[in-house]
Amino acid sequence: MPPQPQDLTIPARDGFPLAARLFPAERPRAAVMISSGTGFPLGFYDRFARHMAGRGLTALTYDFRGIAGSRPDDLAAMEMDYPDWGRLDMPAALDALAEAAPGLPIGHVGHSVGGHFAGFMDNHARIDRHAFVSVGSGYWGKHHRSYNPLELFFWFGFGPLDLARRGYVKSGRLWRGADLPRGVFETWRRWCLNPRYFADELEGRLAPNRFAEVTAPIRSWIFTDDPIANPRTGPDMLAIYPHAPSEIVLRRPGDYGVARIGHEGAFRRGLEPLWDEIADWLVEPAERRPT
Repeated sequence: MPPQPQDLTIPARDGFPLAARLFPAERPRAAVMISSGTGFPLGFYDRFARHMAGRGLTALTYDFRGIAGSRPDDLAAMEMDYPDWGRLDMPAALDALAEAAPGLPIGHVGHSVGGHFAGFMDNHARIDRHAFVSVGSGYWGKHHRSYNPLELFFWFGFGPLDLARRGYVKSGRLWRGADLPRGVFETWRRWCLNPRYFADELEGRLAPNRFAEVTAPIRSWIFTDDPIANPRTGPDMLAIYPHAPSEIVLRRPGDYGVARIGHEGAFRRGLEPLWDEIADWLVEPAERRPT
């Protein structure tokens, strides 16, 4: 019987308690940290993480501060900024995984914003390679036109109204992710209305950061029916990691025998062949890896 997942609490860099789940591999050959997209709870990645563990990769999922299991009782009173996920939460999750899987090479799977924030990590060098999944700039003007009305209403209508009423953005019919803290929504909105997303802020408001120091290879999976992470926005995100060898792999839903992938479907049932692609790349023998 394979080892059972273990629920953990990880102290972030500032001590904030983060909910996490470890999926030990029976005979581990590597480890993988799975960083979620905005508003996706760690449980969303359970099936994917179990698959990784079955392939010999001890996997760790976790909730960013303010999200799901890492949500404080009074979300409206929470003081934080969006980049805290990269500066304070991701490094702590990586340290916890390294402690749980000593001596193993560590890969990183970043879904959406999980791939945006690796350059804020003070310990990013512990990661051997990054698998980005549906990672593209959040700038609305490069998203599919059919998606623009919904996101503009979210930025200018629904989100601000919810902040005024509740002090946070509540999960519901329009926003189906977890409740969002004010500090996430307001910074995310500012970036998504800027054609350069957060690239303009790297030398000012977002300094210090380590995007230019990241040299671990990045392979970015983009899907043809994703209105957000697409062939226009995917390269924009890779450009903020100027010294990391990178490539984009463009896939269609039909490549995996499914009707839809979109922005979140890569982690749903039926995409196991994609998961195998990711696992194979993360554990590719060292002699085949680019230098």
